Amino acid sequence: MATKRQSPTLTRPWRSVTEIRDGLEKARKFSEQHTLLLGEQYSKIRARREQLEGNLSDLSPSERANVLARAVGGLRSDLKRSTLDARTARLREIDAVRRGLDDARAHYQSPIQMLARESLGSERRSRLMQQIEHSGDAELASLAAFAVSAKDRELGAVLAGRVQRMPHGERPFSPQELADLLVGDEYRSVQAAIMEVDELTQRAILEDRAFEKGRASGVGAVQVALMNRDRAAIGADPISDEKED
Repeated sequence: MATKRQSPTLTRPWRSVTEIRDGLEKARKFSEQHTLLLGEQYSKIRARREQLEGNLSDLSPSERANVLARAVGGLRSDLKRSTLDARTARLREIDAVRRGLDDARAHYQSPIQMLARESLGSERRSRLMQQIEHSGDAELASLAAFAVSAKDRELGAVLAGRVQRMPHGERPFSPQELADLLVGDEYRSVQAAIMEVDELTQRAILEDRAFEKGRASGVGAVQVALMNRDRAAIGADPISDEKED
């Protein structure tokens, strides 16, 4: 899976899992609005072409093609100008969501990082830390199995922190495996959300450029395909392709 790793910093803004999911819904809404706006313009162009084709049957193929190119080209230019503000607004809105979630990546770089924050500072977590401080390997392993079975993230966080202080070869269980079992699904859902917003933003930009230029970008299509592949690697559903005539 190709995910970007953020450099350590103390200034990355915090986004909760709920805020990240809300951001994804906003990005989906803005993306849909942008696609619908472009779809309306393509429909107008298609209707104009069909109307002209019905009135130019007495012209030769080359003459008909020239008339259609000029008429449709003029209409496309008018539509580009009239929709520029609306299209730009949608692109700015979706990119603002992307930038916000991209900043949040630093707080969601691994399941072990996410688990370490579980109930941080709680009274129970403090008690658990004291209770297992002198536990042996067998007890720690047993408690780890219990934490997974009971889906007790708070206990899992304490156990992972305790075992991480031990030399690698002496650890009774893998703290990374424990974290993945307890918060791995949530971690992957967060990654999938951030990656989907990235892809939605890229798709919107490419769709807008295709409308402006009258042709799609082959390089852009490859970029989107790679982004889709990376999301599929963590089990995320693909984004359906929007078709324009």
